[in-house]
Amino acid sequence: MKPFLQEVAEDLIERFGANLQHCAIIFNNKRPAAYLQKHFANIIQKPFFSPALFTIQEFFAAASQFKIADFYLQFFTLHRIYNQLLAEEKLETISSHKFFPLAKIILSDFNQIDADLVDAGKLYRDLEDISVINKDFDYLSPEQYQFLAQFWTSYSEGKHKKQQELFIKMWRRMPKLYHKFHASLKNEGFLTNGSVYRHLAEGNLNELTYLSNFDKGKIIFVGFNALSSAEAKLFTQLQEADKALFYFDTDDYYLKDHLQEAGLFLRKNIDQLGLKNVFDDRPSLMATADHLVNVYKVQGQSVQAKILNEVLADDYVEENEVGNTVVVLADESLLIPALQTIPTDVNGKKIDLNVTMGFALSSSSIYGLADLWLSAQLEILNTGKLTYKSLEAFLTHPLTGLSQRMRDKIQTALLKENVVEIEHQRLVRQGGLLEVFYQQTVEPKNVVSNLLQVLNFVLNRLSNNKALKKIDAELFVKTIQELNRLHDTFGHHIGQEDISFVIYLVQKSLQAIAVPLSGDPLNGIQLMGLLETRNLNFDKVVFLGFNEGIIPKSSIGNSFIPDSIRRVYGLPVLENLDAISSYMVYRLLQRAKNISFVYNSLTDESTSGEASRILKQLEYESKFNFQYHELALEVKTEVAKEVVIKKEDHPFIQATLQKYLNKEKILSPSALTQYISNPIDFFFNYIAGIKEPKEVSAVVEANEIGSILHKVMEYFYEDLVGIEITKAAIEERRTGVPKLIQKAFSSVMFNNPDKVMEYRGMQKVILAIVDAYVNVILNQDISQTPFTIISLEQKVEALIHFPLKGQDASIKMFGYIDRVDVKNGITRIVDYKTGSDKLTFKDIPELFNSDGKHINKALVQTLLYTYAYEQYAGKTHVEPNLYVVKSMSQDGVWFKTGRQSLSGQFLEDIKPEFLAALRNKLTELFEAPYFKASAVDDNYKFSIYKTLFGK
Repeated sequence: MKPFLQEVAEDLIERFGANLQHCAIIFNNKRPAAYLQKHFANIIQKPFFSPALFTIQEFFAAASQFKIADFYLQFFTLHRIYNQLLAEEKLETISSHKFFPLAKIILSDFNQIDADLVDAGKLYRDLEDISVINKDFDYLSPEQYQFLAQFWTSYSEGKHKKQQELFIKMWRRMPKLYHKFHASLKNEGFLTNGSVYRHLAEGNLNELTYLSNFDKGKIIFVGFNALSSAEAKLFTQLQEADKALFYFDTDDYYLKDHLQEAGLFLRKNIDQLGLKNVFDDRPSLMATADHLVNVYKVQGQSVQAKILNEVLADDYVEENEVGNTVVVLADESLLIPALQTIPTDVNGKKIDLNVTMGFALSSSSIYGLADLWLSAQLEILNTGKLTYKSLEAFLTHPLTGLSQRMRDKIQTALLKENVVEIEHQRLVRQGGLLEVFYQQTVEPKNVVSNLLQVLNFVLNRLSNNKALKKIDAELFVKTIQELNRLHDTFGHHIGQEDISFVIYLVQKSLQAIAVPLSGDPLNGIQLMGLLETRNLNFDKVVFLGFNEGIIPKSSIGNSFIPDSIRRVYGLPVLENLDAISSYMVYRLLQRAKNISFVYNSLTDESTSGEASRILKQLEYESKFNFQYHELALEVKTEVAKEVVIKKEDHPFIQATLQKYLNKEKILSPSALTQYISNPIDFFFNYIAGIKEPKEVSAVVEANEIGSILHKVMEYFYEDLVGIEITKAAIEERRTGVPKLIQKAFSSVMFNNPDKVMEYRGMQKVILAIVDAYVNVILNQDISQTPFTIISLEQKVEALIHFPLKGQDASIKMFGYIDRVDVKNGITRIVDYKTGSDKLTFKDIPELFNSDGKHINKALVQTLLYTYAYEQYAGKTHVEPNLYVVKSMSQDGVWFKTGRQSLSGQFLEDIKPEFLAALRNKLTELFEAPYFKASAVDDNYKFSIYKTLFGK
């Protein structure tokens, strides 16, 4: 079917011929201009002078003698005047940061008030006092009066009286704010967009010399639908002056049927305003043409894009004419999934794709770098330091261009020190990009200029290294352009602002940038948002994200003007969005042959899971040929398979195990107990060498609390080794425990016992926990005095012999004993535990049963230490003690089976049995054909390797 713009082009050429160059053609957006020029060229077939092409905003701005004030100029002007009014009322002024969200709403309201020619003073007075409503609105219909009365009743009653009073005061100052704001801008030669419309609509058209440029032709308005009151007045005046023509894209299907919301504004324009549509005699394509509609119900947000390859299969292989296929993103968040789905080529044929809606800068690495700098400046401003996570994000950012060697060097140094916060001067001293990036911004006026310096530095560096991608280059240019504009705007307004607020403004400004991706706007597959489709037509239309709540939108946006007042004054309301969305969809469909609607059927926080009401309405009312498809993703579950690691015929495993037998590797008690608890964990940890990556963290892990406690006890007793410990000696040293804890904390967390720091939040909690644990141990020790400490953190090694394939084999075991002391002639091995270890055990065989529920790792370790110490020191009758700080005061320090304590002769009887079971376990370690998981889930409850062995 013939596109609307082609019909417009044909009619204009027929009407104006060579005088077409004297016409001005006005659209509601920029996109149609290229298409109309293409149609002109195809029809005229020779060089010609083009008419002037404008968007409505450009045309009205050109007709005005004033410049358009950008948002930030409007904001700073509004804030200054608002504070002046507060001062006049002897009220406290409001900061820029607090006023910013209010300003956005107020400016939006002011713009709508101007665009719809509403008397601002009257409107705000009506909000202020119901008595004004009663006095001035006697001409309203009962329905209109009811809207106002309902609003005021709900507002002036209830429990939020204080907030209501504040709102009343704000509304009372709104008329002054409105007039002073516009007067101030006008004095500087600026108007807002809305006030430009009001200025032109309430002025004299004959005095607008700009319009005389088109006296030999006409001012032609193409494809308009919803008009503001100012636009409606201007259009009417231009028509009455015989200066304008109007081309409305209509269809009798929704224009003549007053129940069809899609025709709401066109009926107002044509029937009420009397604007004459040049195309008033066109047949109804919605009712007469063939339309094939495919509806795709899919499960999932991103899945909607994945269906494109099926829908667009023909477009990938056929050479299509201009304007043949469009993918319309009703939900614009589907841009990235759509780009990831549509291929760049198929069977060697390049796929032409044009993305007109633009790529959001906030989704790019350029914005990520700028945001990192802005966030870093806030951190430096507030603390003079930078968190490790922030620095890590910078080091790993793709645009920094830091070498892997430099990254590793910095990260290794900080990991070693466990530096959670880095002094920013330390980074500046590194020079190069680090110096440029982390130089502190002192003055608010320098925020934008310093960010520009950083971006230019990075841009030049990438360019010199020939590492600059085309899309990144376009994003850099757009970002720098925006920052330069901000620099010019901010120059006269931010001298007294907080740096944090200026950073906030820069972030908001950069988030709003979108960069058009390269492509041909006339050929190939077009990817665009719904607003960009205005005036355009395509034979094949694919809608993605066609869900209720997304199209039409379920909110009109924030406003201080309630719905009831908006209706009285003719300001936009929610139903307007329904009518506008319906029209944009219907006008796309009326000339399309092949239509696809894709919607997400899953319900989540962003979608209702229902198709748009517009689709439901079409299904019910139209005679389109509907076909329905449902993409159901089949969910399969696999039977869990036991993962076993075969030792035989695996050279690496055999070679690693042999290193233990050759004494090239030494087996620690913790390694042995890990094997006993879950053999496959031992493989991943000690054979495969898979470790958790180290991270810099301010959070103290449970094992680190234990390490801090061990250090404290070592510091506490280190000067008392070999000396009889008495109650008095312990009490005397007890006052120094807090300092010892801080020293131990710095030693464990930062590898620097002398580091002095300020403790915050969770760190203080950890210090308190360790202090409580230390006191529990010291209370136990006092009850055991007198005793003599022989050694602290004693390193012991021992050979353990065991049978292996009929031969004698041995491994070397080593470990560190927390404390060895002597009490009443008995040598004791003391092991400190901060976890949930238990003193009870069932029997020796169960200690080594990997598929059992009675493994006691603490007992295995302490008995190993006992055996090793007896070998090392040549002593006998050494007794294992366990200090479980969480339960020691109730349970004591001796292991037990039933009621029998593991001491004296019973302990001596147990030791040979333990040694025999240990040897059997070592034989299993080196002889068993597999490493496999324990049959008891609790034995690997906290294993980091669970996903590797299928659990």
